[in-house]
Amino acid sequence: MNLNRVFETMSLEEEEVPYDLPDLPQFSAVESNRLSIIGRALNPESQRMKDLILDMPRKWQVYDRVRGVALSSTMFQFIFKYEHDLEEVMRKRVWTFNEWSIVIDRWVEKPPDDYLKYLLVWVQIRNIPVNHYTKEAIVTFGDFIGKVDVVAFDPNKAQSHDYVRVRVFFDVSRPVRKTKVINLPGGGTVTLKYDFERIQKRCYHCQRLTHEKDKCPLLIQERKDKALEHRKNALAEKQKRELMIHRDDPLYGVLSDEQVGLDPATGRRKINPEVLQNMREYLLAAEGGEKRVREERVRTSVVELSDDPNGQKMFLRLEGPPVVICDLDKDKGVVFDYALKNVENQVALRRSEGNVNKSLVIRDFQSSGPDVFKGKAVDHPLSPVFFECPTGFSSGFSDANSSGTSRHKGGKRYRPPKRMRKFKLKSPASEGDEAKGRNIDDTGVKSAFKRRAEAVAGEFSRVARRSKSEVVPIGGLPNQ
Repeated sequence: MNLNRVFETMSLEEEEVPYDLPDLPQFSAVESNRLSIIGRALNPESQRMKDLILDMPRKWQVYDRVRGVALSSTMFQFIFKYEHDLEEVMRKRVWTFNEWSIVIDRWVEKPPDDYLKYLLVWVQIRNIPVNHYTKEAIVTFGDFIGKVDVVAFDPNKAQSHDYVRVRVFFDVSRPVRKTKVINLPGGGTVTLKYDFERIQKRCYHCQRLTHEKDKCPLLIQERKDKALEHRKNALAEKQKRELMIHRDDPLYGVLSDEQVGLDPATGRRKINPEVLQNMREYLLAAEGGEKRVREERVRTSVVELSDDPNGQKMFLRLEGPPVVICDLDKDKGVVFDYALKNVENQVALRRSEGNVNKSLVIRDFQSSGPDVFKGKAVDHPLSPVFFECPTGFSSGFSDANSSGTSRHKGGKRYRPPKRMRKFKLKSPASEGDEAKGRNIDDTGVKSAFKRRAEAVAGEFSRVARRSKSEVVPIGGLPNQ
């Protein structure tokens, strides 16, 4: 009983209850995180997190004044001991590890949605039109790369470089743009050139900072498409060569390649190879004028069937016609239709056959309905009836099986064993009950008491002695 109760209380799906973390100082690391930065590796396959944690303090030259923490395979944290070290690291970005860029930013308690998505980088803009060398135009040119944060431009001082530097928030999911074509107001175009400072490696196909060229998803998809197109063209060319009629073929000049090729609507052969072989044998069996007559017959027969789809299926492609059946529910499974119309049709059919008194029977429900209607015949069109359904279902008292339902047949008469059938003497208390029922003996006179148990038992024993016992002969082992 205890084990059953345990099984009843068991559940395969455990309810997930969230845990409320206590708001206590010992559970919070906010104070220690104030002097820290959070970073993300852009190319995890080429930037091993363990090496990054050990190598970045050397680059920053803060060896024993910073502590690195690997948060995941792509995320990391560095906790600084002094504020000025943290500010110096943030000022000199962009930083790279293993020649691939990393994105870093100061820790915030509740980071925004675009946290660690932008890289603050300096960009050099070249080939600026001389008639548009203004601060507003330079800001517009820088907006094509990202949101401009700082513009290093002084129109009142001499400029010894052929570029203007702008600092932008660059979205690392976008490609590193090299050029941009600008249409000038007075007519003509100019191509601006962009150079990203401190950016080392990138994909030379899509110009992104997240992978190498060999693993570029665009290049891999392009290669797959080219391979698939090449495979399709090769297969089509192979099929075309197989379906062509060569010069040494007896059908050359009799039928064209279009007549023996593939049907564009179905993708199947227009003429079965077996039919083509029979045509070749038919032509090779004759010479001279008879051969020309046969060639004309083959050519005419194929042309005449060009407008007959059924003839092409039967004679050229050797496809048998489909089988048309009247059973609308074939291979549909067991279908139960309780429509009143079907019930009325079944009732009318049974009445016409004269079996309505046997088929119309009220259901013998165990829990509902008066007992006076149980097992009695009813002649009413709306009463529940027994009828056979074409799908294998029959209403009434029936049992379900794999092929539908079948009539419920009564069980066999139960007969107790011989030792239970031995008669016992009645007690004096039951003699009054025996007097109520009287038996007729051999003389035809009703006797007051039933036959004694000893006499009946003797008759059974005599019958048992007369019956011969039969023994199944030994036939040996099944394999012998």
